[in-house]
Amino acid sequence: MSINIVTLIGRVGTDPEMRYFESGTVKCRLTLAVNRRTRNSDQPDWFELEIWGKTAQIAGDYVRKGKQIAVKGSLKFDTWSDRNTGVPRSKPVIIVDQLQLLGSKRDAEAEMMDSNPEHF
Repeated sequence: MSINIVTLIGRVGTDPEMRYFESGTVKCRLTLAVNRRTRNSDQPDWFELEIWGKTAQIAGDYVRKGKQIAVKGSLKFDTWSDRNTGVPRSKPVIIVDQLQLLGSKRDAEAEMMDSNPEHF
């Protein structure tokens, strides 16, 4: 039996990078900063997220840098050869299946105020 499930909760480090394909498929890439559970960790761990389809469109519409989200998905490794040296390279990427927007009502209201100060 094999299991490849990753669950992360953290803050988005970049605004979503959206790609729209001729087939109608949508892909979203962004980074996520996740603090470790230890008290001694000053630096977060950074993860690259790849989101497809309707979930990608939701991320593009509602997720912004600094927003707290939860994701569930699987780990894959992107591999390529370095252009200059030809050395094989790889990086971990989380393929997101589920996305949950987190944060308080106050965060949402502050976000609305920042985007439309005349509203309040």
